[in-house]
Amino acid sequence: MLSLTYETEQKQLEAECVTLRQEIEVQERQNENIEKFIQTAHKYVGIDELDGYALRELVSAIYVDAPDKSSGKRVQHIHIKYDGLGFIPLNELMKEETA
Repeated sequence: MLSLTYETEQKQLEAECVTLRQEIEVQERQNENIEKFIQTAHKYVGIDELDGYALRELVSAIYVDAPDKSSGKRVQHIHIKYDGLGFIPLNELMKEETA
């Protein structure tokens, strides 16, 4: 009985270990992508205008939703997929850095 409980727990722990290793690999890939994006973005610090070349290096896709006039004003949402980072909500981009 005790041996069966031990073996069951051991199998659960092995499965959890595999899951955690996979999550670590995903996190490491995301960290690599973030580092790559930061290195690319450093080239464009202080530019006055975003040109086509910079846009192609930093952004992988731009999606524009259909306009919505239900509130009485025309609202149109734009989603930007950054190269290697994916989508970042606008409110996250607008936050000021806090030290």
